[in-house]
Amino acid sequence: MRKIYLQEDSRQKKDKHTLKNEFWASQGDTVVRCKLPWGDYCKPPAISVDTKADIVEIAQNMCGSMKEKRRFADEVKGARDSGCKLVFLIEDARYNVVADLYGERIHLHTGQTIGGDQLALAMETMAARYGCEFMFCRPEDAGRVIKEVLNNEAEEKPE
Repeated sequence: MRKIYLQEDSRQKKDKHTLKNEFWASQGDTVVRCKLPWGDYCKPPAISVDTKADIVEIAQNMCGSMKEKRRFADEVKGARDSGCKLVFLIEDARYNVVADLYGERIHLHTGQTIGGDQLALAMETMAARYGCEFMFCRPEDAGRVIKEVLNNEAEEKPE
C-alpha cells in the first residue's frame, strides 16, 4: 500500500485515537495535526502554492545549510508522494523565469554568495524529479497569481 500524508484536525483528542495513529505509523504514513475547516481527517489538496519573499529566501532553502536543504527536499518529496503539485511563487520582480537566474550572483543572509547558475540548476532538477514548479511575480501581483494558479488547477481536473 502507498504511503500517504494526511491531516488530522488539531481539535481531535490525541489520546482518543491511538489505534488509527498506530496503524498509520505502521504503514509509514505521515499525519500532520492542524485545524481543519471541516471533518477530522483529510488528504492534502492536489495543488499547493508556497510563497517566497524573494530570490534570497528560495536560494537559502535550496542552496543554504544541509539542514535547510534537507528540510526543503523533504517538503517537495512529501508533496509529490501525496499527489500534491507544489508551486513555489517567488515574489521578486527582477526575474520572470528560472532561466533568468543564469549569470546572476545571489547574496544570502549568511554572507555566502551563490551563483544563479547553481540555483537555476537546482530548481530545474527539483522540477524534473519531483514535479514542482517555480514561478516569479511582483509582490503586488502575488494574490492574483496564487488565485490563477489554484483556479487553473481546479479547471484542469476531470469531474
